[in-house]
Amino acid sequence: MPAVRLETKRVEKPWGRMDLWPGFDDVAPGGSPVGEIWFQQPGGGDPDLLVKYLFTSEKLSIQVHPDDAQAQARGYPRGKEEAWVILAAEPAATIAIGTKEPMSADELRAASLDGSIEDKVVWHPVKKDEFYYSGAGTVHAIGPGLTLVEVQQNVDLTYRLYDYGSDRELHLDDGVAVSDPVPYVPPYTPETIAPGRTILSDSPKFVLERWSCTGTGTLYSDGRPIWLVPLAGAGTIDDADFTAGGVWLADGETALTLGAGTDLLVAYTGPGRNDAIWS
Repeated sequence: MPAVRLETKRVEKPWGRMDLWPGFDDVAPGGSPVGEIWFQQPGGGDPDLLVKYLFTSEKLSIQVHPDDAQAQARGYPRGKEEAWVILAAEPAATIAIGTKEPMSADELRAASLDGSIEDKVVWHPVKKDEFYYSGAGTVHAIGPGLTLVEVQQNVDLTYRLYDYGSDRELHLDDGVAVSDPVPYVPPYTPETIAPGRTILSDSPKFVLERWSCTGTGTLYSDGRPIWLVPLAGAGTIDDADFTAGGVWLADGETALTLGAGTDLLVAYTGPGRNDAIWS
């Protein structure tokens, strides 16, 4: 089956930006800020994963996502675990992930209500090329001044715990119930397994790799569709050019050529990595 270029959906957000990223048109004068660009299958569908670009000018809400069982109990197809690859960061950019100390449900609720949760999460300074994996139940927020790629389980389900006094809806009952408010410990350590091929995360939900290799070969899906996210460089997939700013979904055997300067994210559902993915 030929690889498919996914369609883009621009999502306006109050914390978004007017200037986006090479490969995307900036917002026209008088338009609303765009915070996310989603990549979706032509004609719809419900694949297991969703790839997004995020562009931030303000702090996102302090929030949490449920796991599969918790989400399915509310009628959703799956929960939400996500991973972030930082493409650009202003000097003071931060991401909040995890709490300074373990908190009880009552403490988390009280801190969310009075706003002290903002000082009880850990705001980590971030820079270009850093990677974070946020599992279900992780209390987190993305700060301003960031451009990043997010790979996540494909569900639009976020519980806001605190939103800095805005009038947007909070979800304290659901959010506190699914939260695991503890200090963040990175669950995965990036592992280079071959020249130009690094495994960023190998979770039961999805595997995320980053490639800088070059050459011509065949991509083997191993029964699991593969999302290809070129960040830089150029190449071809099934003899069609692909460049940064697009996302392709491959299934089966796919001809792939990676040129000089390749920087490519490769994602597929877990568990277990596909060691014979390209040859």
